[in-house]
Amino acid sequence: QVQLVESGVGSVQSGGSLTLSCAASGSIISRRYMGWFRQAPGKERHGVASIAYSGRTTKYAPSLEGRFTISQDNAKNTLYLQMLSLEPEDTAMYYCAASSAWGMPIQRWLSPNYYGYWGQGTQVTVSS
Repeated sequence: QVQLVESGVGSVQSGGSLTLSCAASGSIISRRYMGWFRQAPGKERHGVASIAYSGRTTKYAPSLEGRFTISQDNAKNTLYLQMLSLEPEDTAMYYCAASSAWGMPIQRWLSPNYYGYWGQGTQVTVSS
């Protein structure tokens, strides 16, 4: 069983920066891949960034690469999402997720369907 708890300051002005954290507990085997997803009101949940447990490989949503950086500290069992130059369009509920899939093709890393463990989410609001 994996438990994921997100945290991070929720409101920021346009152009500002924010770093989200996700504290993970449970089997490492269940956390072969970790990811950040977001869901705006009335919209589907989309992948933001993901990382393999080794930390050597990451994948980003093309529109966010360069502004968002995913990282992890395995010693602290913590996943991070650094967000720069935030825009009102980045306003959403942000979720941390874990996948126990073995050898998941990178094309699937940003698909919510392949993640079985989810945090409760943390709201990020960017005001103009």
